[in-house]
Amino acid sequence: MNAPSTLHLDRPLSSLAAWTSHFSRQPIPVLAESAAAIQVLAERDAAGDDGVDAQLIVKGVGQDPLMALRILSHIATQRSSRREVQVETITEALVLMGVSPFFRAFSGLPVLETLLQDQADALRGAQEVLRRGRRAGQFALGFSVHRMDGDAHQVHQATQLHDFAELLLWVHAPSLALRIQQLQQEHPGLRSAQAQRQVLGIELNDLQQALMNEWRLPELLIRLSDERHASHPSVRSVLLAIRVARHSAHSWENPALPDDFLAVGDLLQLSSEHARHLLIELDS
Repeated sequence: MNAPSTLHLDRPLSSLAAWTSHFSRQPIPVLAESAAAIQVLAERDAAGDDGVDAQLIVKGVGQDPLMALRILSHIATQRSSRREVQVETITEALVLMGVSPFFRAFSGLPVLETLLQDQADALRGAQEVLRRGRRAGQFALGFSVHRMDGDAHQVHQATQLHDFAELLLWVHAPSLALRIQQLQQEHPGLRSAQAQRQVLGIELNDLQQALMNEWRLPELLIRLSDERHASHPSVRSVLLAIRVARHSAHSWENPALPDDFLAVGDLLQLSSEHARHLLIELDS
């Protein structure tokens, strides 16, 4: 997983297994803001600052889904069969790992903005996925709080991570990601999954599930991200949050949004109009 990436893919691989194998061997980059936060906190820790703890690290990197991937997959590799501690959030992972070991393991990470510095269109594409994920995370957290869901933090995390395979595609196969984007711009009614199959031969959701299993991510996170469990209220919270974030990316006047308001209202036992007001409030 941490081997250096060499060439960008410019043509689809032969199967889901081939995609999974390739992506699982590529480095997971982090955002520049996360790398900078880690450096500052590592220097404080080295200087003997007792205030540097797991919560402070999460505050610095908690909005970075790629960092969450690195942390959760790293802690999975450290767990022995005799120490099956259930770790479901990055805070729990950091507490289990310890502050100083974290800084030793997470120094000198590849940075997304640096990897894509000569790929302006791909960088914009990745940043759009990140913006959408952050907005969706806020919606999902709001849904969970309204429902008094005991898994609210996990739902928020799963929502932010929901499109990580698309993020990795922008990093490791930018020309293919651009082709999918262009195909959808040329055919506005084309669903994302259809465009992905045309260009990649697979759907990114399937790749994502395969990678989550390959990296031994938390079972609850995998389940919350699995569209096959869409009838479960927590999974519905994730999927609806992503859907609303997509449809409202540019305006709250998107013609697809009234159906979303109805669906959110059904989930939260609110009228469509109340659901609309709640979403706009959560987005402010």
